[in-house]
Amino acid sequence: MAHRGVRPHKRGVSLSVAEPDLSPLDAAREILRRTFGHAEFRGLQADVIAEVLAGKSALAVLPTGGGKSLCYQIPALVRPGLGLVVSPLIALMTDQVAALVQSGVAAARLDSNIDLSERTEIWRRIERGELDLLYVSPEGLMQPYMLDRLARTPLSIIAIDEAHCVSQWGHDFRPEYRMLGRLAELFPAVPRLAVTATADAKTREDIRAELRLEGAAEYVASFARPELILSAERKRGNAAKRVVELVTARPGRSGVVYAGSRDKTESLAEALRGAGVPALAYHAGLEKGLRAKRLEDFLEADAAVMVATIAFGMGVDKPDVRFVIHADPPAAIEAYWQEVGRAGRDGEPAEGITLYGAADMAWALRRIGERDVDDGVKQVQGKKVRQLYAMLDGTTCRAAAVRRYFGEEGVEPCGQCDLCLGAVETVDMTVAAQKALSTAHRLGGRFGRGRLVDHLLGKTKDVSDWEAGLSTWGVGQELSATQWRDLTEQLLFEGLLKEDPNDGRPLVGLGEGEAVRAVFRGERRIGMRKPPEGAEARAGRSPRKGGAREAIAVSEADRPLFEALRAWRAAAAKAQHVPPYVIFHDRTLAEIAQVRPASRAALGRLNGVGEAKLAHYGAAVLEVVGGFIG
Repeated sequence: MAHRGVRPHKRGVSLSVAEPDLSPLDAAREILRRTFGHAEFRGLQADVIAEVLAGKSALAVLPTGGGKSLCYQIPALVRPGLGLVVSPLIALMTDQVAALVQSGVAAARLDSNIDLSERTEIWRRIERGELDLLYVSPEGLMQPYMLDRLARTPLSIIAIDEAHCVSQWGHDFRPEYRMLGRLAELFPAVPRLAVTATADAKTREDIRAELRLEGAAEYVASFARPELILSAERKRGNAAKRVVELVTARPGRSGVVYAGSRDKTESLAEALRGAGVPALAYHAGLEKGLRAKRLEDFLEADAAVMVATIAFGMGVDKPDVRFVIHADPPAAIEAYWQEVGRAGRDGEPAEGITLYGAADMAWALRRIGERDVDDGVKQVQGKKVRQLYAMLDGTTCRAAAVRRYFGEEGVEPCGQCDLCLGAVETVDMTVAAQKALSTAHRLGGRFGRGRLVDHLLGKTKDVSDWEAGLSTWGVGQELSATQWRDLTEQLLFEGLLKEDPNDGRPLVGLGEGEAVRAVFRGERRIGMRKPPEGAEARAGRSPRKGGAREAIAVSEADRPLFEALRAWRAAAAKAQHVPPYVIFHDRTLAEIAQVRPASRAALGRLNGVGEAKLAHYGAAVLEVVGGFIG
């Protein structure tokens, strides 16, 4: 096998031979340090990697920016054989392969953009045992000729990225992902790892069933993204004008604006360019070459705005996106969290801003009604839409609401979203909430939302003597049916009420016991948004001055060197036609500017500087640093 110098894994210096005392997890840590330049695993990474290194399959739900990729990349480097990664988008595969190659990992992809000669060479490398990781689409993987060739290839791991795509309950269901369940039969001895950033309990259950992972361990990390500053506002007047206001208030920053249609991406991009913003439109209707060029331009730019349909950005690890603006809301909280999560991937402050209106929700529900799917699926998807709008139009911490949606308990307010900061005026609905909770309790969880509202209003048809005799019958005359429905939705979202699916006919019952008791005792206030007095109520407001806090703290003394390093990186990236961040992240450049290493050894000790990058870029970086020393 070829020896490629610095990489301490199966195709370079075998850890089992060179360092026989290392356990598999210690070997993984050594690769993390020497190949990727990181000192230690984060969060649940070590647990997931240890499970796969033991030859076991698993499901891992880790937040965007939480290092999901390393959970399958490192086992592929430790275990013998080829690591196979199933990924839904060419952009995702391209980005990850480029980053791996920069780190000295032998990685390649097979997709529709790969010509015959390159495809042939990739298979030759696989046959010679020279490739560590191969990225493929689900459609490409399940072709008979592909499965036949892989059946003759030793595999170290099969990773299924963006695994939520397999679930009809998820926000991005792709029928072709359902084929992947066959992998359990075709490769029974190969550990399979399904990874995603967004999956609630029902979606996780579907992933396990469809991918044949019923007995596999499940790892679910916190969905907290403390670097994200969230806000939302109802659409008032000219929504396009509001988008321009928001973007121009954040000059010199990379951002993504999501729109609901191809035409709207074009018109918004044009409006932004008219305001002096370097904006590009991105959607599936563009010619393939032009779409690829616009993506490359965005990834290479320090400050650019991409106006895109929702498919854009999945798996694109541009770390310095400082804001994501939804000109139109997504379809569910899973999609919302994934899309706003494309900001702040470097861990620095970033913003997620959503514009929404009643017409958006009606349109989303209408689209669900027109889909050719089972009624049960429509009901679940409709519920997800309503939960998203309950969060957007709610009065409690947005980040906490999202985390509760994914099943986290004991969640505290973030302290920095618009609701935590008191930007939304609310009215006290605690007494009404007590009535609704009392009604749910007395009805014993045997009825749905509509019946609960009818009971409060005293309008239940053909009411029984038992129900009419309850103390809660007709006690809600002070509110309209719409207001009671809104309050019920909010109580469901806050976990004070819960719904039993009941085969597609949800029944409403009481939620978290202690939280419900706190409402009855008056210790927990329930507020609802106060209706705006006029259409202009929010439209004229400016965002917080400057938007998110300055990303990447760099002192004035270190700023000239930091900018010089960024200029060098931009030139190096342009020469290779790769995004700058696959060479070094801004955070690594900031640390270099602060430490000012004078030797290769000192540079190699910094976070994000692996051995391959040190060998490739060390001399150039030290030359830039040398110009600022002395």
